[in-house]
Amino acid sequence: MTIAPPSAQSTASSTTLAPSTVPSARRIGPADCRLDDFVAALAAETDPAEYPHAARTERGVLFYDAADVRAVAADPQRRLALQDELAQALFTGPGIVVFAGAFGEESALAETTAAFTAMVAEQRAAGATSGDHFAANGVNDRIWNALGKLAERDPALFARYYANDVLALISESWLGPMYQVTSAINVVNPGGVAQQPHRDYHLGFMEPATAARFPLNVHRVSPALTLQGAVAHVDMPLESGPTMYLPYSQRYELGYLAFNLPEFREYFEENYVQLPLRAGDAVFFNPALFHAAGSNVSSDIARMANLLQVSSAFGRAMESVDRSALVRAVYPALVELWATGAGSEASGPNGDSRRAAENVIAASAEGYAFPSNLDLDQPLDGMHGETQAELTRRALDAGWDADAFAAELAALDARHRP
Repeated sequence: MTIAPPSAQSTASSTTLAPSTVPSARRIGPADCRLDDFVAALAAETDPAEYPHAARTERGVLFYDAADVRAVAADPQRRLALQDELAQALFTGPGIVVFAGAFGEESALAETTAAFTAMVAEQRAAGATSGDHFAANGVNDRIWNALGKLAERDPALFARYYANDVLALISESWLGPMYQVTSAINVVNPGGVAQQPHRDYHLGFMEPATAARFPLNVHRVSPALTLQGAVAHVDMPLESGPTMYLPYSQRYELGYLAFNLPEFREYFEENYVQLPLRAGDAVFFNPALFHAAGSNVSSDIARMANLLQVSSAFGRAMESVDRSALVRAVYPALVELWATGAGSEASGPNGDSRRAAENVIAASAEGYAFPSNLDLDQPLDGMHGETQAELTRRALDAGWDADAFAAELAALDARHRP
């Protein structure tokens, strides 16, 4: 039995998982991986009737129009129904959704692209070589912790970009509240070669022998701890090598071991789906989906994407982010955004300004109370002490200036240190 996220459990679907041939509670190894079982797990077609909010399907992949999604999500009940649909799409459906036009002028796409381009140029000028998980070091350009660096460089721009409600919608659909956002800019330059097919964090970033040390129940849980996403910052025609995907491959429970095996890689090469994207389109997928960046055979397209990894409150992100510094930097921009929506349904750059501010808080502040020093941070008013996100909301409601907020945030940080 595979355990669904709560939102996925609430939505009926005619799509069922292929029965597992492995007992539900034991360790597994590469010898347990059978290509026939894998192919059986892929034997599904995307039925548009199961995804009524989708604009279309292409080669099994679901496409949503971002403008329509925002309109639906503005109503709380319709937002919940849409989130259940998206969770089901990521869980037993194709495992991937595309939001056309998710980031545009309202999200400062052009200005943010310029900021990221400047970061890449500065990194090159400094002689820094960026590493890559699944490509040769130094071939492509990567900005690690782009989330924090953008906030430090231009807090107001950060607020415009991460106020995006499509990001908040899909993140909550798969992970629920209190999620954590991290970001890395990846630029695949002309001549950049394709990655090997893989799965993503957590188990996907382990050597096969290490992943095999975890029992099958952990292999089932790992995909529920993160959401992978990519925002296209330039047009990505096929010759630029947009990411290759194998729809429904997240349903194969042994995939964290199988993606390293030659026969599975060969099957991927013969059956993957690759779709062009426009600047501002955003792709989100189950981290267990088999995928790989494609080869950039163009002569002049530096394929830039903001790779978003959104983590469950119950897991930890790959990157270490100084969220105290981040939220301090963003706080003045939050004050303005919060005030714009105070006591009204004022329309901000991404809809309701108060919701936009909440989206920025979710992307910047720590929303989970643990781990903490419970001698200093005792749960006096509930099950836990105040989180950074709760403190930020309290400060905004009270109208604190940046200095007052920074002092209280420092005191909160001190309560979290051992």
